[in-house]
Amino acid sequence: MISSEQLRTLTPVAVVKTFGFQLNTFYRTSLPFPFSLSFSSPRLHLCFPPSTTVDSSVITDEPPVRLLAIVGHGAISPLKSATWEQVMLHTAKRLKWVDEGYELLVFNDECLKSNGQMAMRLEKELRNVDILVIVAVTNKESVNWIKINSKSIENVICFDSSPDLKNKLGGYDIHNEVRGSIFGKIFGNSKLDETKDSYEVVQTVSEAWDRNSSDDIRFCLLLLINAYIRPVPVLKNLRAKGFSTLNCMLRNCGRQVLNCLLDPNCRKALQCLNKCSPVDQVCNYRCIASYESANLEAFSLCVLQKNNCLELEAKVPTKPYVPPMVEFRGQILSHAIAEDLFVGWLGSLQWSWRVVAGQNPAYDQFPCQYQLFYRGKAKGSFWYEPVFQVKTFEGEMVWRRRKYRVKRGKIYGTFNFSVLDNGVVSNEFWTIVDVADDLSWGLFHYHGAARAAGQSYTGAVLVSPDGAFPNERERTKIVAALEKCEIKEWELHNVDNCSCVGPPLGTPEGSRLHDIVQVDDPNWLHV
Repeated sequence: MISSEQLRTLTPVAVVKTFGFQLNTFYRTSLPFPFSLSFSSPRLHLCFPPSTTVDSSVITDEPPVRLLAIVGHGAISPLKSATWEQVMLHTAKRLKWVDEGYELLVFNDECLKSNGQMAMRLEKELRNVDILVIVAVTNKESVNWIKINSKSIENVICFDSSPDLKNKLGGYDIHNEVRGSIFGKIFGNSKLDETKDSYEVVQTVSEAWDRNSSDDIRFCLLLLINAYIRPVPVLKNLRAKGFSTLNCMLRNCGRQVLNCLLDPNCRKALQCLNKCSPVDQVCNYRCIASYESANLEAFSLCVLQKNNCLELEAKVPTKPYVPPMVEFRGQILSHAIAEDLFVGWLGSLQWSWRVVAGQNPAYDQFPCQYQLFYRGKAKGSFWYEPVFQVKTFEGEMVWRRRKYRVKRGKIYGTFNFSVLDNGVVSNEFWTIVDVADDLSWGLFHYHGAARAAGQSYTGAVLVSPDGAFPNERERTKIVAALEKCEIKEWELHNVDNCSCVGPPLGTPEGSRLHDIVQVDDPNWLHV
């Protein structure tokens, strides 16, 4: 057995050789945005998932990055049957949240058949494009037109399209082995086959695209910009840090590293994470939830939060701006009313709300999400505790619970949340977008960041008393509320609320609930 003092004297390479597997650290916020950190001699690779976002308020003098997408006319995407044209048009808007200089134009291939003004405009735009993205184009005439007019474009990426359309990265051809995927064998005189990094970009883009979420689609485009056009600041954490990270860990956290590696659950978590793709957030969080332990939390607390061994930084995003609701049941919103809306059904039911669906693909995979909001015993204190299920790798369903401190924002209906989760502090800015007068549903939006993990994120949750979708007559109001968040209905991921037996609910003794809003609808009391 190696002591912590001995561990501190080991070189980075010796650490890897001693324990016989890649050491992966993992951090998950309460809304999970994991990263995977793999140490291998002599290279350090750090990879963040597609949900990472950034505020783009800084204006630069750099020329715009020009992307152009050609999509099959009427082609349906996997995102709740939205057309690919709708998806890519929305992606163009979401790219602007990252950087105003990212321009994505979207055309469907119907315009190519007429050879009219739209086709002429498309032909003109192609002359100045940095990246051409082809999605679900199978029409033979369209394929031939694209082949002729894209010869001079250095970066051409094809998804779910005719195999006759070829991919290029950095001016070099990439052969498709699988239709619809750009993950293929790189061959010829391409410089890409000389570097593992470029190969990993291709693999990562392919895997992310196949996850079928708006976050992942945007991440694909950002990765391509970062790899072949110019550095994307939000992806700076993809770049290797060198051995300084290992030295920092061993110098400051030797005991925590040793305790983790000697603890079966903590060690299993690291081994499990080593098998996950860095962009597979479901796999990553299932690892941490399956083998969650105090030693893993202490490891993260020391390495990330206290010593910032990864030298990371992240801020809570400000885009998109989401305005809070201004009145409830005819009353102008106040802090007290807004807190009551969060408290929701707690008191009449054992929970405040249950999550119906959410916009963030990382968190909305988890079944049976309960929300508990309550006022604490201390004057002015307010707390939020989410309770949710996770399916472990052993197939067991386990409950997890977190605890946030909540403080009022400057504007009524906005709040600042903070939580220490798995050893790292996460800060979030929440907005009450809308709540039905009868409390049959609500929509809450959030921006968040875990500074020490270098991650920022955004999302929203649609909630109801029983976790079921509100009735159809409320749909128009819900869609309008989603539009305030610049979220499309087809971006929502449904939460599985089918089997939710024995959630660990309850609030601390002395907790207080509503101050103003009365919850007296008897129709929900049987839930």
